[in-house]
Amino acid sequence: MNQPEILYMVVPCYNEQEVLRETAEQLKNKYSALMSEGLISRESRIVFVNDGSKDQTWGIIKELHEKAPELYSGIDLAHNSGHQNAVLAGLMTVKDICDMCITMDADLQDDVNTIDEMVKKYYEGNQVVYGVRSARDTDTFFKKFTAESFYKFMKLMGADVVYNHADFRLMSRRVLQELANFKEVNLFLRGMVPLIGFQNCKVYYERHERLAGESKYPLKKMLAFAVNGITSFSTKPLKLITTLGFVMSVASILAFIWAFIAKIGGFTEHGWSSTMCSIWLIGGLQLFCLGIIGEYIGKIYAEVKQRPRYIIAEFLNDAENKQEKN
Repeated sequence: MNQPEILYMVVPCYNEQEVLRETAEQLKNKYSALMSEGLISRESRIVFVNDGSKDQTWGIIKELHEKAPELYSGIDLAHNSGHQNAVLAGLMTVKDICDMCITMDADLQDDVNTIDEMVKKYYEGNQVVYGVRSARDTDTFFKKFTAESFYKFMKLMGADVVYNHADFRLMSRRVLQELANFKEVNLFLRGMVPLIGFQNCKVYYERHERLAGESKYPLKKMLAFAVNGITSFSTKPLKLITTLGFVMSVASILAFIWAFIAKIGGFTEHGWSSTMCSIWLIGGLQLFCLGIIGEYIGKIYAEVKQRPRYIIAEFLNDAENKQEKN
């Protein structure tokens, strides 16, 4: 390492007024330590991305920038675009003015002290460094079960994702430039980044409890995120429809045989057998298959419209090379 390189942090924020100042303070202390050790350049910045927050999040970001423009930057999206789009907006905005970039959430659940190891791994030649949870001891049984099931199911469906890794990762400028070539609207960064390749490694950390505020990923959003991830990176669900159709057809034949025997034995009312077999089995199968196909058609519909994934209303940055990316 001849001289320290520029590190930009991209921190997506949605209604994070309760925790934002503490997050900024902890990252400031971490940056000071890294600069003192000569690991990062003094041109490094912390970029908060306001994803259409309804509280005072953007006001706090502007306040931080006004007090320390040499450290804090801010991106204000014109409307709420979603977590993945907010992360991408930050990455694409800083991709040409940094040497490496780390993404992390604003809730301080990701361990700030892990940044040191990430930067060191970058200097060892790694283009991507994944922050991976070492354990899920702080999760409830339901949260732990569903999260682990999600990663296992994604792997089963053929999507290359890093187990127990969310969006806490370091990427080099080269990786960011390659990521810019991915034009899909339905974003799933956990699957997109591994597709890029290059030398990579993992660092492990213990995830903390959320410092303040509420989770921005309730069960409904988590399920939608899982469906988006699976359908964005795998066509196996479509292939499974054929297999399921065959299995259900065999099951229907067996059900008809059982119903016929039951009818001969006089155990059923007239018309019950045909109703059970036709409506429950065939109807349920058709609706299920149509639902899967509909998910893929919906994605095609969103992709062909080619609408912008995000719109940047304002970019606060004192660096010379200011950019705005739509």
